[in-house]
Amino acid sequence: MTSEPTQRHAALLIHGLGGTEYDLGSMHKILRRAGLDTHGITLPGHGLEPNSLLDVSAEQWLDAARDKYRDLLGQYESVHLIGMCMGALLAIEVAKQERHQRGRLVALAPPIFIDGWSTPWYARLRFLLYRLPLVPRRMRVVEEEPFGIKNDMIRAIVKAKFARGENFHYRWVPLHCVQQVDRLRHWVMSGLRQILCPTLVVHAREDELTSVKSAEFLQREIGDERVAVTIVENSYHMICIDNDREQVAANVLAHLGLDPEIARRSRRSAGAGDALAERIARRATRQQANAAAPADTAATDAPTDAPTDETAALD
Repeated sequence: MTSEPTQRHAALLIHGLGGTEYDLGSMHKILRRAGLDTHGITLPGHGLEPNSLLDVSAEQWLDAARDKYRDLLGQYESVHLIGMCMGALLAIEVAKQERHQRGRLVALAPPIFIDGWSTPWYARLRFLLYRLPLVPRRMRVVEEEPFGIKNDMIRAIVKAKFARGENFHYRWVPLHCVQQVDRLRHWVMSGLRQILCPTLVVHAREDELTSVKSAEFLQREIGDERVAVTIVENSYHMICIDNDREQVAANVLAHLGLDPEIARRSRRSAGAGDALAERIARRATRQQANAAAPADTAATDAPTDAPTDETAALD
């Protein structure tokens, strides 16, 4: 027998390609402080290792997100859809196909177009590579600096996590997955007038993956009367953990009819986490220097049992 939910309102948060719930930074915690139940989803092929993505299709990602959404609708009076990067595309498509009206929609850095400042001129050649036998399955697309992060300290933490092999985000994905994202982008771009719920799009002006044209496209195609767009000025793609994360969270709260001051109070209470993050970043830099130095000249590093709660640093 299913127990009654303790709260009547919820949010479904959807991560990006190769990612985990950490893509959304402190969003879960902030929304819970504001009174929402929050639910995440691990998309098919994620949370394991990159080769797990080889046999996964865009249809499977969409089905998983839609199934989770429908399950939550049976438990709550309202369910807000919130997605980051590819998760934003999935949230948009679910809202469209389900005629979502029992809640609101939030699209964080949606890559409608792959045209950010770090996109190489030859990126469009991938459409030719998709046609070559075995190439999409064998070719790797490697996550490289700046890792979608403008903040030097947070970028150092992410780089150290990659170096340690932590499974918070895949270091690479098969080209096959980029092909699936391109298919998903194509679906999302059509029929956007079918989205009926109030929608917030948050985008970084300096996003290295996808330009603000993506936000402008969604506003135009869904309709100005239903879409609010926020452009943040001091972040790259990963807006939930970068410099503007407090502004992003405050805008999300306001869009959902919640108190945006909760995001600011959360930021003030994270001062200790920021100090810890700075220590972690310094230690990561020393570790990288020691790894490159001869064994008999390596500098003394911090104790290996020093606190390593990087999650707090990203709050």
